[in-house]
Amino acid sequence: MAPPAGPHLRAYGYATDMIAAAPPDPFRFHGGRLVAAAGRFKSAPAPWIDLSTGISPWAYPVPEVTADIWGRLPEPEQIARLERAAAEAFGVTKPAEIVAVPGSDLAIRLLGTLFPNSQGALLTPIYSGHRAAWPDAVEISRDEADDHDLVILANPNNPDGRIVSPARLRALRGQIIVDEAFADTEPAVSLLPDRGDAIILRSFGKFYGLAGIRLGFVIADVPIVERLRHVLGDWPVSAIATTVGIAAYQDGNWQEHQRKRLGEAASRLDRLLEDSGLRIIGGTSLFRLAIHDKARELFEYLGRSGILVRPFSEEEQQLRFGLPANEAEWQRLTNALDSWRDMQ
Repeated sequence: MAPPAGPHLRAYGYATDMIAAAPPDPFRFHGGRLVAAAGRFKSAPAPWIDLSTGISPWAYPVPEVTADIWGRLPEPEQIARLERAAAEAFGVTKPAEIVAVPGSDLAIRLLGTLFPNSQGALLTPIYSGHRAAWPDAVEISRDEADDHDLVILANPNNPDGRIVSPARLRALRGQIIVDEAFADTEPAVSLLPDRGDAIILRSFGKFYGLAGIRLGFVIADVPIVERLRHVLGDWPVSAIATTVGIAAYQDGNWQEHQRKRLGEAASRLDRLLEDSGLRIIGGTSLFRLAIHDKARELFEYLGRSGILVRPFSEEEQQLRFGLPANEAEWQRLTNALDSWRDMQ
């Protein structure tokens, strides 16, 4: 018999039979809610174009995966190879200071448990997962960061692309946790390899366009890394993730090509959004944050056109746009924005 659903469950939209239901507006908490979008915009044309995330539309070409990889748990030596490959790509000279995790989102939640007696401070705006991991944290501005013993931030930031210089971060007096999920697009903003005692989070799926693999890393002092290893157990990531991750992190030519085409696509998106009457206020080469006084109406119009973008609860005039994957998607987005503009 299922336990009763208390108020804390109902607040998140869970039914009394413990079957999870969608939050009241799932689009404003995370991107990528295509099932919810299809349910809401039932007459939208297919296929859907998902521009609601910061995931690259161009994925790293997955190497051939043999049948034995599907059928076996990853060997410890294979996970160690993955961590060494990632460490080399990030410039980390001590592989003992890096641990693979099944997605940086889980690492965010786990780190929130490692400092139970600390009052965290979130440099806002910030990815919603950090708020969930630090429910008692205070929200601060950049100018207030020196006043706190534990500061959590994203750099580059999601959703506005804000960058705090590595020199500024190194000058902060307290412990810092830096989410560098989008740093692969701009390696110069990373605290690595000279992180001091900062805790760094890195994501694989966004830059490499393979979010479904669920792979990320934490780079920290050895005691913290070992605590995370203990919590994660012997098989923190899949054999598929290790195989693909090793190949991708060793492929420098592909990485440079990816940065180039992401930058070009982001510039093209800027021109399209500005021509449609939106104002660009931030972003990275994986997404753009735009503002319009009718952003809510535009979100609805694009949804009816089978195009999902990301709205925000805190800022009703903001929308985040990811990158179209091909010319057909560019044309559909262009046509929808042109039609919407003509209606204003």
